Amino acid sequence: MRIVRFTTGGEPSYGVLTGELDEFGQPEEDAVVVGLAGDPLYVGIKLLDTEHRLEDVRLLAPVLPRSKVVGIGRNYAAHAAELGHDLPTEPLMFLKPNTSVVGPGDPVYYPRQTSDLHYEGELAVVIGRICRDIPAEQATDVIHGYTIANDVTARDLQRSDGQWARAKGMDSFCPLGPWVETDLDPAVFTEGLRVQTHLNGDLKQDGTTADMIFDVPALVAHVSAAMTLLPGDVILTGTPEGVGPMEVGDEVEVSIEGLGTLTNKVVRR
Repeated sequence: MRIVRFTTGGEPSYGVLTGELDEFGQPEEDAVVVGLAGDPLYVGIKLLDTEHRLEDVRLLAPVLPRSKVVGIGRNYAAHAAELGHDLPTEPLMFLKPNTSVVGPGDPVYYPRQTSDLHYEGELAVVIGRICRDIPAEQATDVIHGYTIANDVTARDLQRSDGQWARAKGMDSFCPLGPWVETDLDPAVFTEGLRVQTHLNGDLKQDGTTADMIFDVPALVAHVSAAMTLLPGDVILTGTPEGVGPMEVGDEVEVSIEGLGTLTNKVVRR
């Protein structure tokens, strides 16, 4: 089931996106959004009688983390190597504030504090209920679904600050979307789903989730051992090799097999 958050010009609403995806990860022309009675994280899936053509709505970030976005660094060996880092012996965590979250089609702002802004296409895990100390074998019990993220990073600030709060936490540095897919088994990520990032139509990242050092259940277990996770919290699972700079005017498309495509443009802040 594909859960969307959308607006038709008024207050944001939730819905279920029907129809199939085309070969480019985009919904077919007959796609329809069926309304939901509130946030499914809190009221469950309660379908309404209202329907909207997809072309008549604007999709928003499909989830608004109530407390945090937890990033995982260097979770693909080739990415760690391209930045000259050793492989972590356990998941390397950092936090992005929920104010960094934007949705599909929203601008990514290029702030004046940086001159080296990078894209990082990633699989994102959405938590479905309050949890703490979850064993890896029970991770699916607390996962609401999966979406796509761009872990935008000011690479020069990451180097100069010595920690990553500013480099990864500025407004618009966490695009999410276009929807949350609730029906995937984490086993498909071990088998491998393709993760691709295009910059102005040129392929820059082309990896597979099978190359993650720590898989989704291991990440949920590790993060929940350190902090309580709340409904709507998001875990970013790391990025494949091929990260690189974005400039004002660039368009970034992050696609994950079966999850669609997240598109954002870079604009001057």
